[in-house]
Amino acid sequence: MTQFSLKTIKVNLDGLNINCFTAGESGPPIILLHGGGVDSASISWGEVIGYLAEDFRVFAPDLPGYGDSDRPDVVYSIPFYVNFLEHLMNALELKQAGLVGLSLGGGISIGFTLQHPSRVDKLVLEGSWGFYSKLPYHLLCYWYTQSSLNEWSYALIAKSRKFVKWMLLYSLFGDPNNLSEELVDQVHQYLKAPDAAKAFASFQRSEITRTGVRTDLAKRLSEIQAPTLIVHGTEDPGVPIVYAKKAHQLIKASKLYLMEGCKHWAQKERPEEFSRVVNAFLKG
Repeated sequence: MTQFSLKTIKVNLDGLNINCFTAGESGPPIILLHGGGVDSASISWGEVIGYLAEDFRVFAPDLPGYGDSDRPDVVYSIPFYVNFLEHLMNALELKQAGLVGLSLGGGISIGFTLQHPSRVDKLVLEGSWGFYSKLPYHLLCYWYTQSSLNEWSYALIAKSRKFVKWMLLYSLFGDPNNLSEELVDQVHQYLKAPDAAKAFASFQRSEITRTGVRTDLAKRLSEIQAPTLIVHGTEDPGVPIVYAKKAHQLIKASKLYLMEGCKHWAQKERPEEFSRVVNAFLKG
């Protein structure tokens, strides 16, 4: 696998300082966008960057509000992150790139592709936000995310390493043997940060309304013209497989690859398989 290095890039978006992993010396550029919660570029993509960098120039930023990037006092939303991605590509001097988005990162990738179609070469979506107009158990999700219980739950989970491990197995990993103790420790440390819930809680309050999601990307999926690969864990509880199949039907130039037995973090459960499939699609 190709080694990668950490580079700090200053993005001209209200003076934000963005940490961005870079790897690969040649090939088309691709941008990896991580998920929400307490995620980061290193958590989501640490195992796959090296594989992808063998054929591509890879950029994996910590989104604003996450990892070692700035955490501005703003309303985090799909429009905010789409605007950020435009500025990031300009800062990287990329007129066009492939986008690989996980969960929240998938929603950002969809929103950017719809707004700036000429700047997206190919699109890879994993467990993506934006596949639905309403969440599973939507009213319950709305009530929870609008309440103080949302932020409080982060602090509660952080009190117990065993609770962190249970959470990861319940929602993100299908096979307990694929969850390393090092990852449990890493997520546990992220949860202990005083502002761990800031960005995603803001995003949820902004985007989850009583009647549906505010930025309804699902109703526009049929507009996507870019070649698209949908990678999805068959046991993903956060984005049930039925939504991935529906998105595949709506996006005409799409392929669907199911990772049997995986949950929401298929790229971490089986990184070699994920990288092989994504690499073949992007090179195809």
